[in-house]
Amino acid sequence: MGESSAGAKPFLRILLGPTASGKESAAVACAKMIGGEIVSVDSMKIYRTLDIGTAKASEKIRADVPHHCLDIADPEENFSVGRYVEEAEKAIVSVVARGKVPILSGGTALYYKGLLEGLFDGPSADADLREEFNRRAETEGVEKLYAELAEVDPQAAEKIHPNDLRRIVRALEVAKLTGQPISSQQTQWVGAEYRYPCALAALDWPREVLYARIEKRVDLMMAEGLLEEARQVYEKRDYLSRTPLQAVGYKEFFSYFSGETDLAEAVELLKKNTRNLAKSQMTWFRKFPCEWIAMDEKMNLTEVVEKSIAAWSRQLQ
Repeated sequence: MGESSAGAKPFLRILLGPTASGKESAAVACAKMIGGEIVSVDSMKIYRTLDIGTAKASEKIRADVPHHCLDIADPEENFSVGRYVEEAEKAIVSVVARGKVPILSGGTALYYKGLLEGLFDGPSADADLREEFNRRAETEGVEKLYAELAEVDPQAAEKIHPNDLRRIVRALEVAKLTGQPISSQQTQWVGAEYRYPCALAALDWPREVLYARIEKRVDLMMAEGLLEEARQVYEKRDYLSRTPLQAVGYKEFFSYFSGETDLAEAVELLKKNTRNLAKSQMTWFRKFPCEWIAMDEKMNLTEVVEKSIAAWSRQLQ
């Protein structure tokens, strides 16, 4: 894959990695090295005021290397993949117009798929139907809805995590509204040619090392004030969209705020759920055509940057 010619779509450099892998620091350092700007691919960093729990880049870092697709929605808003793709494409155009290199980094696989492979043009959301499914999830459990999806659309169930309520509900919604399984209608997401020329590098940590990094990261977030940020989410829970309320980093503290568990239990639950999130992200990223960079604790940031840029360059040839 070579650089885009005049009039063609811009070439995207993508740095993948699970939560706590260090991809943000590496992406910023790469941007400094090659004259790039960051386009965030994260379904939680889009929200204003949610900073610590989302590990959002600091104002100082963003002043040094511009970041896009951060703080573009209020937590009360429902934010779709389609809207993300619109925002990301505007950001990419603006970065290229300034003569800079767009570097995509983040952990939301569905956003990458929407941007690179295109969107499934299915029926519009049915608020009443979604409310019914969400209410059933609360009373019967997500696993009951997942089992129902496995019956009506086993192909979709194979691709959706059993705890991913939003996608389970969407798949059931489409089946209900159209009479056809969503898997039979998402043909543009099956082996589709990418909408942008791109090069993908991914940070690959040994699992035990990554889990240790997650432990340290959660402890650091707690020291930076995560508990208070989570409390603000909890106190506004009746007004916020479902995404922040279901996000790893906030929901784990709700039982503590309601007096059902103690703080230590909430923190341990956060660490457990973050490990599960990282595992799920890696499962998704293995499906992308990445060049994987074997990481270890002896590697410094300079080496990671060099390996990432080299991986991109090889795919440019």
